[in-house]
Amino acid sequence: MLKAVPVSFVENNEVRVTEWQFAPGAATGHHRHDFDYVVVRLTDGILRLISAAAEAKSEPKSGVAYFRKAGVEHDVINAGNQYLAFVEVELLDHPG
Repeated sequence: MLKAVPVSFVENNEVRVTEWQFAPGAATGHHRHDFDYVVVRLTDGILRLISAAAEAKSEPKSGVAYFRKAGVEHDVINAGNQYLAFVEVELLDHPG
């Protein structure tokens, strides 16, 4: 399976900002989010989200943002026929 491509924009003690780029069929691979995070869609498209509990599709339009709490475990796959991208902002733990 094709792998999604992460492009790091910012990483410091407070946030990690990554653009995820997906060719059709590309996937992140199963992973766990250790921090709360916000996703902002850059392109329209269809994402397939696979977790241990369920499989779902997400079709928000470009510019749409959503928030998730830490602990989410899933694989994210571009289920469409076109390039897809989003920006993920992880809210890291603050130092001491």
